[in-house]
Amino acid sequence: MTTHPGTPYHEGFRMPGEFGPHAGCLMAWPRKEAVFPGRLDQARQAYVQVARSIHGFEPVVMIAHPEDAADAAMMLGPGIEVWPIPIDDSWARDTGPTFVLDSSGRVGGIQWRFNGWGGVWPDFDLDARLAQNLLNRLDLPSWAAPVVLEGGAIHVDGQGTLMAVLPCLLDPRRNPGFSREEMERILTDYLGVTRFIWLDHGLDNDETGGHVDNVACFIRPGVVAVQTAQDPADPNRRTSLENLARLRSARDAAGRPLEVIEIEQPALREGKDGRLALSYINFYPANGGVVMPSFGDPMDQAARETLARLFPDRRLVQIPALDILHGGGGIHCITQQRPFSGPTIS
Repeated sequence: MTTHPGTPYHEGFRMPGEFGPHAGCLMAWPRKEAVFPGRLDQARQAYVQVARSIHGFEPVVMIAHPEDAADAAMMLGPGIEVWPIPIDDSWARDTGPTFVLDSSGRVGGIQWRFNGWGGVWPDFDLDARLAQNLLNRLDLPSWAAPVVLEGGAIHVDGQGTLMAVLPCLLDPRRNPGFSREEMERILTDYLGVTRFIWLDHGLDNDETGGHVDNVACFIRPGVVAVQTAQDPADPNRRTSLENLARLRSARDAAGRPLEVIEIEQPALREGKDGRLALSYINFYPANGGVVMPSFGDPMDQAARETLARLFPDRRLVQIPALDILHGGGGIHCITQQRPFSGPTIS
């Protein structure tokens, strides 16, 4: 595989699987009434619940606009550090850096270009600078990638395989004129991946345009969980079947077929802009734990039981997530893991 000088892969870095050991978790504090109309206080309480649940497993840092930092610290309580950094919005997965490791365990970070999810939200200048501001504060080596990409749009197994929804990455509002081959070259250079599993569909009415973290994720190398839909009248039925077929026919970078585990979606719920993109796949795997959503839905317990089987050595915490979803994302969307700095890559 040809690598290009000055890129992470050329310098020995690659993105680890998020199911690996963490140094901690980054989050960002909600601040816009327009994102959570009539629900900003409830959203903040939900973020507090997520942060404190993750804090039971690993350190949490909450990024807050300087105007909001004191209030955030008061609501979060002891043990959660608040960093006053200017931000527009509260989706750390998408606006923060993507962390990479080398074989000795050194950590670096990638700054993807950010343009408000292809212009879905117009005010994003502060968020576009967040990754660089964080990497400067952490004093980590960093690389500026030449594409628009959000962290929720990619998932890796840590062993060279990347999974994503291709139309999201090639969205002309994000990366006009890019080909699949060009995108693959850049993802190899910056993430160290050599095998691509391209899905064709995100969730119905997902305002991100198809983030993979709502439809499928690696549980560990060789094992993928995918959200499915049984109702023939639901638009997610056809698309989930197509994603399922693609995953069942795929091979990872080691040449293995994937073990594919289905998780049935919750029932349809409406939000301010129509259907909410509810997903049980949108969870956070912490050190020794899994923080996952509940929606007051009959499928909540079945999803919990499935994830408990998939993570037998971790304690599951299920959190009501509808107040977060009304802003456009889930638990995975508001979190970003910092990988453990140690010799974790063979």
